[in-house]
Formats: sequence, C-alpha cells, structure tokens
Amino acid sequence: MAKLPKDHVVVIATNRKATHDFEIHEKFEAGLVLVGSEVKSLRAAKVTMADGWVEIRKHQAFLHGIQINEYSQANRWQHEVARIRKLLLHKREIAKLGTKTLIKGYTLIPLQLYFKGARVKAELALVTHKKQHDKRESSKKADAQREIDRAMLSSRKGK
Repeated sequence: MAKLPKDHVVVIATNRKATHDFEIHEKFEAGLVLVGSEVKSLRAAKVTMADGWVEIRKHQAFLHGIQINEYSQANRWQHEVARIRKLLLHKREIAKLGTKTLIKGYTLIPLQLYFKGARVKAELALVTHKKQHDKRESSKKADAQREIDRAMLSSRKGK
C-alpha cells in the first residue's frame, strides 16, 4: 500500500450547523488525544459533532460534546462515547484563545474533524452567535448568489 503524504487531508465530519448559527472570526488547527478504538471509529466516520465546544481550563484545552460512537470490533476495550477529549495546542495559542473566550460573546467551537496524514486534527473557530436578523440576511445573500449562478449558467448554455 502506498504511503500518503504528510499533508494529505481526509475530512471525517463537519459541523454544518456552525456556519448557520455563528459568525466565524478566526480559525485554528489542533490535534486530539485519542485512544485506539476512537481512531478506528473515526476511520468509519461514526462521529456526531453538532453540539461540540471547547473549554480552556488550567492552561489546557478540552473538547466537549463530541460523540465518537463505539467501534464494534473493540471487544472489552471500548472507549467512552461522550468523554471529554484533550486538544493539543501550543501554550501561546491556548493563552490567546483563553483571553478571547473570556471576552463577552466569544465561543470556541469545532468546525470539522479530519485526518492529516495519519493524525486526527480538529479545525476550531472563534465565533460569536448570530442574531435572528443576521441569519435571515445571510440566507437572502445565499439565495441571491444562487440566482446569479443559475442565470450565468443558463446564459452560457444558450450560446
């Protein structure tokens, strides 16, 4: 079997709800501390991450609310499905994120989980909640862009 390059990315799961409910300000990449059965389960894409969030506690970052389902062949060495997982970040990044999350309205959430080479990484985002009128405005923009794309496509087909 051929080896994949170290920067080869395979997306496992994305948090689609995040772009609808939050306004994204900054993105970060973090590694995860996992056990073997969790990695096997992630390879089978058995993960739910809609309610995930990150907590900075005692100069360490922890991922909450991510559910990695049990791996059926793991026998008695199963992992806990909804356990809190440690994130691997540099001290400077943790300090920066800790101070920003203390500011009112900022939250740190996972956007996606992916394999980067053989390692599991999480893309984190520093976000604020969107108001209801902001959600309506962004959906109107998306609808308008969709109409523009359809008109452009139909004009190209007409030629």
